[in-house]
Amino acid sequence: MRLSHLFTKTSKTTPGDEVAKNAQLLIQAGFIHKEMAGVYSYLPLGKRVLDNIVQIIREEMNEIGGQEVSLTALQQSDVWQASGRWSDEVMDVWFKTKLASGSELGLAPTHEEPMTRLMKNYISSYKDLPIYPYQFQIKFRNELRSKSGLMRGREFWMKDLYSFSRTQAEHDEFYERVAGAYDKIYSRLGLGELTYKTFAGGGSFAKYSHEFQTLSSVGEDKIYVHEGKKIAINEEVYTDEVLADLGVSRDELVEKTAVEVGNIFTLGTKFSDALDLNFTDENGVAQKVIMGSYGIGPSRVMGLIAEHFADDKGLVWPENIAPAQVYLVQIGGEESKAEAEKLYQTLTAKGIEVIYDDRNERPGKKFADSELMGIPYRVTVSDRIGSGSVELVGRASGELGILTQDELLATLEK
Repeated sequence: MRLSHLFTKTSKTTPGDEVAKNAQLLIQAGFIHKEMAGVYSYLPLGKRVLDNIVQIIREEMNEIGGQEVSLTALQQSDVWQASGRWSDEVMDVWFKTKLASGSELGLAPTHEEPMTRLMKNYISSYKDLPIYPYQFQIKFRNELRSKSGLMRGREFWMKDLYSFSRTQAEHDEFYERVAGAYDKIYSRLGLGELTYKTFAGGGSFAKYSHEFQTLSSVGEDKIYVHEGKKIAINEEVYTDEVLADLGVSRDELVEKTAVEVGNIFTLGTKFSDALDLNFTDENGVAQKVIMGSYGIGPSRVMGLIAEHFADDKGLVWPENIAPAQVYLVQIGGEESKAEAEKLYQTLTAKGIEVIYDDRNERPGKKFADSELMGIPYRVTVSDRIGSGSVELVGRASGELGILTQDELLATLEK
């Protein structure tokens, strides 16, 4: 990507109507555009980051047997009335509208009901189970307060996976596999050491559900962390009974603030009862399908990472989700221009993602933009350094070195 071709621009000015650091930086760096409170458009660099996060999640969901689908955002009322969740008194985050015919529709805040209804077309026998469909989709929730940038939106991306199992044991086994996959996801995203499997309320069908909470000073949740066991307890279930269940005492736990970045729920037969989703077992007896629900918000994760890894110069993306690996800067006359152009072609041919700052700007502007955008490595070609060599600076480490182009390629390919 040549920066001279990119339609977005960086800005030195912090958006006056934005209080969240993640949104401020992402807007200044040209990654997102704010449409209204809690609603953001993803610009080319921001879409690359979001897609990289999505791909990591996709790989881990596929690894445990997930099958990717894409359901509709527009929802008819009947399936939600069957579960009792169409009423605004029961679920108060609906965005609803009407067709020209007068029929009322809603924008899906989640997809348990429509996914259950869809599965009625494909599940009839025990031989059809288990099934683990999932999707990445924009969800819509009429949040009263949307002041946390990408971490709390009215329109946001979610990965939602739903499990359909024959028995409780089969469900429980998959539930733990999802928990393990989530640990891998957060580790790959650079959040593994900060993220705790957190015990929360389980509703009607399980004693507990589990949230995945990442420690953060901007978090809205209070959790109690056991650092040795790498578990935590949400404030809402911080009782003597829960402590006894987990075999921990209050003096072993540390109070922390955190951001919820994922959750997993046992649903039991709540939705299969409401929508009459059955299967015939080996003995020819009709049974209800046992379900689970498993969510991660890629856009929320993006906001958290942007905020957590930032410094006073701007964003600092982990390498595996950055919009590019290298920010290539050219400084000087025609000789350095030709050399930078050749290096750009070489890196691109080797599959290394490069943002090439080929603009007619002063060096300080180029360096400042590379730091604001948070690209992992800045590579500078200039007359001062000399032909055949480059300056390499790591965005996170700040380490600086002069390398030959062959040494640079070897370093980046590692």
